[in-house]
Amino acid sequence: MEKLKPITIEKNEKYLRQISKKVDFTDPEIHNNIVVLQDYCIQNEVMAMAAIQLGIPKRIIYVKDTNLEILNKRLTDKGKEETKDYNEAKVLINPEIISKEGITTFWEACASCSWYEGEIKKYYNGKVKRPYKIKVKYFDIDGNQHVDDFEGFESTVLCHEIDHLDGILHIDIADEVIIGTKEERIELRKKEGYTIISKNGKFVQ
Repeated sequence: MEKLKPITIEKNEKYLRQISKKVDFTDPEIHNNIVVLQDYCIQNEVMAMAAIQLGIPKRIIYVKDTNLEILNKRLTDKGKEETKDYNEAKVLINPEIISKEGITTFWEACASCSWYEGEIKKYYNGKVKRPYKIKVKYFDIDGNQHVDDFEGFESTVLCHEIDHLDGILHIDIADEVIIGTKEERIELRKKEGYTIISKNGKFVQ
């Protein structure tokens, strides 16, 4: 099967900057859209993916991995093999953040903020502040509405993806940006990993 390729700022930044459309549950393409997201996430080492990144400008997010323990295991070849089939397989449709608390930082990267220099893939790695806890209203694939709290690293991942739906990239809000390869990003995160500054109080970007 040919690998799906995300839209990148190198190829089509204007497309990524658009605001994704709210999903209408009478849309016959919803199921196929989710399958496209799922296939990409299964084929690639990603934490989550917003539909806009794969050329679907609809408010859909597919979450594959927000488990820090699993992500840390993947830093070794043995751990990567042990966790290769891990998939949270969570779909959020029309997500809306209704509250934010606390502050965290993490060196974020993105499939859409990458490019090739010859045969070497480079990324914009951005140190981004995110809320420790968010309350999100969203719909599942059956059209049922939920209002759930997400905290810790899961909050970081979801905030990153929801920003995509509004045309916002992590490099837009990063306190610092460093260009590097995947391997260099791994080393960067080893030195300064996911950091909780506070769990309570108003989130300030």
